[in-house]
Amino acid sequence: MSTPFPPADESREAPPSLDLSVPHSARVWNYWLGGKDNYAADRAAGDDVLRRLPDIADGARAERAFLIRVIHHLVREAGIRQFLDIGTGLPTMNNTHEVAQELAPESRVVYVDNDPLVMVHARALLTSSPEGATNYIEADLREPEAILEAARATLDFSRPVGLMLLGVVNHLVDTERSYAVVARLVEELAPGSHLVLTHSTAEIHGEPMLEVMREMNERGGTPIIARSRKEIEGYFAGTELLEPGVVSCSRWRPDPTAVGAPPEVYLFGGVGRVV
Repeated sequence: MSTPFPPADESREAPPSLDLSVPHSARVWNYWLGGKDNYAADRAAGDDVLRRLPDIADGARAERAFLIRVIHHLVREAGIRQFLDIGTGLPTMNNTHEVAQELAPESRVVYVDNDPLVMVHARALLTSSPEGATNYIEADLREPEAILEAARATLDFSRPVGLMLLGVVNHLVDTERSYAVVARLVEELAPGSHLVLTHSTAEIHGEPMLEVMREMNERGGTPIIARSRKEIEGYFAGTELLEPGVVSCSRWRPDPTAVGAPPEVYLFGGVGRVV
């Protein structure tokens, strides 16, 4: 299958800790979005998925549009000026700080990822407005205490925070542990904070999606798991789940001027308010 995306520049030097033979979810995602910050193993894995699930890239684009709509809500309606974005992935267009600081230049954003390539690009490209701040933490979602401790250098947890967990919790394959990690992060948030979460599901594609995930895991890349809508709703325990609840992220408060309901994508998402 030929790819519509441009090839990456393989001549640039990769961070020394980066294993180019193993696909990484952030770089596969970047490939699906048409970026160049990916390698042969990432493109091979991405093409394998596209062969069986041709609309997979639609999910990546829908999630980015979801992020934009959610941040508009959090800044304009909830008054949030702080964001903790864990599993940020490689910088593209309309990153969290860009959307937030365009609306409220004083917004403060902390990005967290465990891929050294993501951190290299984040530090180079994700620059703050003069009035606000951005910071970058190389850490794993499985280490919530380390994330919270480092984030306190930039964020004031006595005030509301937008906790962004987009397409990252699905990499914690131990469900009970994943609930515990999210609960620990939410526990630290002040009332008025919001949890924003998207997660892979097989409720749209069924067995083909599960088969793709099994094969991705067998490649030795970042483990990934699909969960049901009900399981995803469990991450919002202790929050007030905003309407319309956990839905395909393409259908979370879509553009009211659009004609008809947007097609469902394999990423379900929701927003919960900490009370």
